[in-house]
Amino acid sequence: MTLPDTYSQDEKAELERQFQNLLTCWKSRKNEQDVESVTEGFLLAANAHKNQRRRSGEPYMYHPLAVATIIAGEMGMGRTSIIAALLHDVVEDTEYTLDYIKEHFGDQVAQIVDGVTKLTNEDFEEGAKSLQAETFRKVIMSMSYDIRVILVKLADRLHNMRTLGSMPHHKQLKIASETTQIYAPVAYRLGLYKVKLELDDLCLKYINPQVFESVQKQLCEIRDKKLKELEEFLAPVKAELEQRDIKVRTMAIERNVSSVWERMVKFGMSLEEVYDVYVARIIIDCQNVEDEKIQCWETFAVFTKYYYPDNKKMRDWVSFPKTNGYSSIHAVFMDKNGNWVETQIRTERMDETAENGFAAYWKYRDKNSTAESGLDLWMKVVRNLVQQADENHASAIEFIDNFKLDLFNDEIFVFTPKGDKITLPKGSTVLDFAYNIHTDLGNHCVGANINKKLSPIQTELKMGDQVEVITSEHQEPQEKWFDYLATSGAKTRLKNGIKDFRKAYKDKGKDMLREYFDNTGIDFSKQNRNILAEKFNLANRNDLYYYVATNKIGQQDVETILKKKDASLSDYLVKYLTLGFVRPSQKKNEEKPDENGVAGYVIATCCKPIPGDDVVAIQLPGEPIQIHHPDCPEAQKLMSRYGESIVKAHLQFGDDFAFLATIKVLAVNKMGFGAKLFDTITNQEKLDMQAMEMRIEGGMVVATVSVYVNNLKTLENLVNKIKKLELVKKVERIGKRS
Repeated sequence: MTLPDTYSQDEKAELERQFQNLLTCWKSRKNEQDVESVTEGFLLAANAHKNQRRRSGEPYMYHPLAVATIIAGEMGMGRTSIIAALLHDVVEDTEYTLDYIKEHFGDQVAQIVDGVTKLTNEDFEEGAKSLQAETFRKVIMSMSYDIRVILVKLADRLHNMRTLGSMPHHKQLKIASETTQIYAPVAYRLGLYKVKLELDDLCLKYINPQVFESVQKQLCEIRDKKLKELEEFLAPVKAELEQRDIKVRTMAIERNVSSVWERMVKFGMSLEEVYDVYVARIIIDCQNVEDEKIQCWETFAVFTKYYYPDNKKMRDWVSFPKTNGYSSIHAVFMDKNGNWVETQIRTERMDETAENGFAAYWKYRDKNSTAESGLDLWMKVVRNLVQQADENHASAIEFIDNFKLDLFNDEIFVFTPKGDKITLPKGSTVLDFAYNIHTDLGNHCVGANINKKLSPIQTELKMGDQVEVITSEHQEPQEKWFDYLATSGAKTRLKNGIKDFRKAYKDKGKDMLREYFDNTGIDFSKQNRNILAEKFNLANRNDLYYYVATNKIGQQDVETILKKKDASLSDYLVKYLTLGFVRPSQKKNEEKPDENGVAGYVIATCCKPIPGDDVVAIQLPGEPIQIHHPDCPEAQKLMSRYGESIVKAHLQFGDDFAFLATIKVLAVNKMGFGAKLFDTITNQEKLDMQAMEMRIEGGMVVATVSVYVNNLKTLENLVNKIKKLELVKKVERIGKRS
């Protein structure tokens, strides 16, 4: 098979060049037969996509070649993954079938290609709410059997993000939101940090381009100065380590744009105030794995000879490696100029694992060890989530929420009374821990001794806690416990525990309810029982019988609800119509009416965009259009699930509409400041103020002010005016991420 003539001579030459580059990047072990198989996959893909072009006008085949090159060069994978990457769009976009791929390249390649093939509307019944969610569930279910599925999908997404500039804006928002919500966190959990960081930056570039360009420019302005400072900081430590015959190399790392921006938002700081924009990394050439920990701590000790450490910011990932294999000592030291410096200490093996994640982890894995690797444990959690989703008939959106809950959060390590280490997502509670150990332990949990101190079941656990669960046979699982849980597995066990516990009350509750119906003269029909259950927001009739048996529902409730059910239905309809479609009564309403007075769209209260802001509009079936900032977390969540529902929007109104905006002012605490601030807003700028809250923090005052403005320019004028007031140190808009 040769390259078809649908490609020009220049394009054929470029395809050959890219393929040779792929073979050059392929560093993992290979033989002549492996190369022949990959060449066959390349030629098949080139012929399958011969009539297809990308939006940029380039041959479509450039894309699978780029994906395969990422798989080989940036992820370090081998023949099967490379062939699957070359063929990943063949079944989806051409006439070639999965059976054909299986016949020519084997079951493993076919399974990976099938796993990354997007689903279409034809694959679903009408009940599917989100095609994107369904496709992602398919990817994760396939990944639970072969990790290479998600690696090919990540490589595919990385190249799509690198070439996103040719797509229309609403498509950019859709793809970037999916990436920041799902694919970047997956890359992080697999230890593919370089992939994760690049995805984060590309997402910020398209979701909030002004912020991306601003932070990038600021980093350029301070780069030379900061790199020189880090070089001076590392020099004495490196010199002393060499005297001790410890070979090291040093690096000055600049954090990526999105990481810097996240820190600026999280702490409300300018870039100059964020201490860890640049990181000092020292990498030890340690030939013996058994000596790694000792040499890392010896290096840390040398740092303490020259600089004071901040023990509160110490992170020991050498003694407690992350489940994806990441190991390093993170420490913060004060340099000779009085500045805090983030420092990372690791060996060459640890550094390769940190940079390349999955591939390096398997490269260094002890093949003789019977212990499960971190990746094995992580994949076991994935398989459990898939199994639970099947057993509970969870929707795709529920599955994604559970997946993110358990596997996207950072992790903590806690210990049992016997010293066994338990890994849990950050934010887990005593109750999560109890259910993680055993379902019965969770169902009967009344509290715990955390580090010998008695604590309630909702207490959030911290890294290194030792937890002894306290139980009582009189304790029963309760619905309010769902608020105390951070893991989906614990929530599933609690749900089943409540269900099993309530079954014991079925006969008693049913007999009591039948008596209530007879006394009231109402037919004991399924329909009437369902109405009663629905009125109390109960999931099923077993819950209804439990509520009756435990006297939470009585004779009076049956009479009140079922004798007036027709009236109740009318009340319900009126309530629905009133809540769903309201004519604004004054200019400050968040809902904006169309010409008939029906709310056509809603200004989101989570991020509160105002005219002049960049906005995105999301149209969900049967609901008013929602107007958000593109970088609003809720907007990104919706766009990642309902990307086809994004519509073009430009927020612009006349002066008869006003929008609520909130600013935070930091100033030196001095009598009369509040009066000056109030005068500036109401008298000088003539703005209507909804609320002002002031609190004292040491010698500073923090004022949070909510005002109504017509557009972004009005707000910017107010901010500039306040900045000029004496004593004011900082003014920032809150409620949005820019």
